[in-house]
Amino acid sequence: MTSAAADNDTAKPSNFLRHVIENDLEQGTYSGRKWGGDPGDAAHHAQGMQDPAKVRMRFPPEPNGYLHIGHAKSIWLNFELAKEYGGVCHLRFDDTNPEKEEQEYVDAIRDAVKWMGYEPVMADDPAHPGARNDHVYFASNYFDFMYRAAEYLITAGHAYVDEQSADEIRATRGDFNTPGTDSPFRARTPEENLARLREMRDGKLADGAAVLRAKIDMGSPNINMRDPALYRIRRATHHNTGDKWCIYPMYTFAHPIEDALEQITHSICTLEFEDQRPFYDWLLDRLAEGGLIASPHPRQYEFARLNVTHIITSKRKLRQLVEDGHVDGWDDPRMPTLAGLRRRGYTPDALKLFCERSGVTKSGGWIDYASLEAALRDTLDPIAPRAMVVLDPVKLVITNWGELMGGDDVLDECTAPVHPHHAEMGRRTFKLGREVWIERTDYEDVQPKGFFRLFPGNKVRLKYGHVIECTGATRDADGKLVEVQARLVPDTKSGTPGADAIKVKGNITWVAAADALPAEVRLYERLFAATQPGSGELQDELNRDSLAVTQGYAEPALASAAQGAPYQFERHGYFVLDSHVGADGQRVFNRAAGMRDSWGK
Repeated sequence: MTSAAADNDTAKPSNFLRHVIENDLEQGTYSGRKWGGDPGDAAHHAQGMQDPAKVRMRFPPEPNGYLHIGHAKSIWLNFELAKEYGGVCHLRFDDTNPEKEEQEYVDAIRDAVKWMGYEPVMADDPAHPGARNDHVYFASNYFDFMYRAAEYLITAGHAYVDEQSADEIRATRGDFNTPGTDSPFRARTPEENLARLREMRDGKLADGAAVLRAKIDMGSPNINMRDPALYRIRRATHHNTGDKWCIYPMYTFAHPIEDALEQITHSICTLEFEDQRPFYDWLLDRLAEGGLIASPHPRQYEFARLNVTHIITSKRKLRQLVEDGHVDGWDDPRMPTLAGLRRRGYTPDALKLFCERSGVTKSGGWIDYASLEAALRDTLDPIAPRAMVVLDPVKLVITNWGELMGGDDVLDECTAPVHPHHAEMGRRTFKLGREVWIERTDYEDVQPKGFFRLFPGNKVRLKYGHVIECTGATRDADGKLVEVQARLVPDTKSGTPGADAIKVKGNITWVAAADALPAEVRLYERLFAATQPGSGELQDELNRDSLAVTQGYAEPALASAAQGAPYQFERHGYFVLDSHVGADGQRVFNRAAGMRDSWGK
């Protein structure tokens, strides 16, 4: 164990990535990193890079959509490992596909990473007091170097321009049982290839007319090594470089170069990139031979992606949900995007706990959605203020209120702890009067088995208030419950002498009509009914009951609720004030999770 890791107050669970990093630190793997070519070139590409011997990680999203819960694990893993071993983590945008990338996504990604609690900024540099190094990078900032690397590969005999059609390239690539066949353009001289690449760059060839391919091995058992494409012609305006380029590097070509130029030490990817690792190493080996990058170069390591039941993390399919109107935007609280989870009421601490509990392994699998909600409850229960809210209100009238309290308009002040286990959080106050709102389900005409709430002749306590005895109810012509009647039992107010003289089995929440706060409450459930959605048509896998909206009443303390601040609505679960305003300007509270998992019941 290195000193950086050993100094942490809390022992971290071991995993294979920690073993790799600790071994590299002990062996000094990157402490002797050298450039094989022009020292000026090395200085240029190392500009802003301090102490290349440190652990240097990166989180490299493509700005073609909003980040989702799978990205949360990658953010957590990269930033936390860098922090644990005294290194840094870059936020890098892999913006090599201008047709799908937008500035909106860049801004949303930066905001999500910051919300998760990570700033891609190094601590103050002791050698330059007050100066800070902003570790935010863009692949597009390296386009000049990438093009230069492409020309080098051509001159070294490692790349060629292929003018076959996309269908022809696909047909000659072979499959797992059949080796590929060489392109008729593969034997071109470096001079011919270089001239053709420059024509591609200068816009003299049409989109799709040619691609630059690596010259590796068309008979390789790894299909990814069968002369993969490096550059394609794509006339599209880029969010960062505008119309400077009409050719763009492929992701598999750009990504290793970005890692090398930023002197990343450990490039962590999910398992689907495992078969790409040989090309990652091949490319960086070739560039190191030419002195374009430092040695030893970064290494790629893969871990199992985060798969959660009832959740889709394909950005293409998430975009489809938005564009087809199945959800109300990328930040719909039912969406597994970080923006949606945040709006629903999830916190960074809950997501980090969930990521940690999910483990870091090389084997895949599915994690039950209930584990995600459990992580939220476990982090919110110790900190969330409590409040009483009635979601499906029906009026309760205490018929003898005026007789016992000195008038029908008299209000009695009640108090309750803000948190039952943290007296230091203080107490909250609210009124009790002749009319209160209760949950419709708290009344039955005839007592069902095990039901101890309101039915004629039964006594219950209005939580934090008085004991009442139910005397009956009123229903409309259709049988719908419209009012419940009860009588106040004297000398039974909570916190007063003799309050427990009458024992009751029922304890119900309520809100006084006199000081109730009208509120729109949105009850969210899982967006997909399918346990492992994505294999069929999305609209067929949706949970049609993923959202229910109700007009409820909240205790007056929630008038000062802040956006994003979590609350436990007693009996109902954990809620947060939405950033959006509801009907008639009402406050909207979103349910993040119930008090317990009730899915399917």
